[in-house]
Amino acid sequence: MMDFANIDDARKLAQAIVNTIHDPLLVLDGNFFVLAASRSFYHTFKADPELTRGRLLFSLGDGQWDIPALRLLLETIIPTHAAMDGLEVEHDFPLIGRRTMLLNARQVIYDNEMSATILLAFTDVTARRTTQRDRDKLLERSEELLRQKEILLQEMQHRVANSLQIIASILLLKARIVTSEETRRDLQDAHQRLMSVAEVQRHLHVTHGIDQIDVGPYLSKLCASLCTSMTGSAQPIEISVICEDARISSDHAVSLGLIVTELTINAIKYAFPNFKADANVLISYEVDENDWKLVVSDNGIGKNEGPVAEAGGGLGTAIIQALVKQLGAQIELTSNRAGTIISITRATFVSRVPKAA
Repeated sequence: MMDFANIDDARKLAQAIVNTIHDPLLVLDGNFFVLAASRSFYHTFKADPELTRGRLLFSLGDGQWDIPALRLLLETIIPTHAAMDGLEVEHDFPLIGRRTMLLNARQVIYDNEMSATILLAFTDVTARRTTQRDRDKLLERSEELLRQKEILLQEMQHRVANSLQIIASILLLKARIVTSEETRRDLQDAHQRLMSVAEVQRHLHVTHGIDQIDVGPYLSKLCASLCTSMTGSAQPIEISVICEDARISSDHAVSLGLIVTELTINAIKYAFPNFKADANVLISYEVDENDWKLVVSDNGIGKNEGPVAEAGGGLGTAIIQALVKQLGAQIELTSNRAGTIISITRATFVSRVPKAA
């Protein structure tokens, strides 16, 4: 233990230790008079050392330190608990303005138990709290904008659905009254494709932010609806979806949904002209970083083998080719007596999913 020649040496050492503390620090006696203060205290609060040392804390600066929360800490909490950390106090100081401070206090009781010293430290968290409040306001504003955007999106989807329903009803009405069989088939074909668009729109749910769609649930709901509306008891067809965990933008989802709808309807209509007990259509979607592969396969009667681009076809083929081009992908058709496989691939992709059997 170090020996001091006199009490002044001990006081000088104590003051030197206090001055090394980065945060403002006060040393108080048991009656809350200031025994010592750190340089940081004088600098932060612009206090005069001559008007600080030996003075009652609550009388400093013409009473600016007579703060109710500080009195509660020193007069009530410290005598009971001997220590307190992180008591937040917001106060207007005449020379430095409004500040938010975290107060940490420790009571030091000496061996004779007749006297005690209180160490009181201040941490200025004004800038931190201001930043936090600004961040909270920005977050609140962002959440409100997202909420408004969600409402607008729902309203837009509702209006689009109503508009599609009206147009579909008009097409169906026209198909019933025209005399030309060819015109009737064209109108019915247009009605069916319009209903496909409506089905895609109905199943387009935003799940991860305003523009991100979970592919698996989206395609599963879409195909389940197609299975219910397109397949009958005379020729039941199982439609299944195998999809890796992936999310895509809403515009990508619309194109993908329309392609799947068109190909699935074609398979339902043309792949099984005769009854087949195990008739099925399989839709698979795989991803490899930025690349992806969509496959629609069936175990029907098949058709001429070759690329879709060279296979001819009507309006449906033209729609599919346009959508595939829009997605920056390539399309290929292979078919034989075991069924038909239509692959749509973005970049080079080796499939890991078995085809319909």
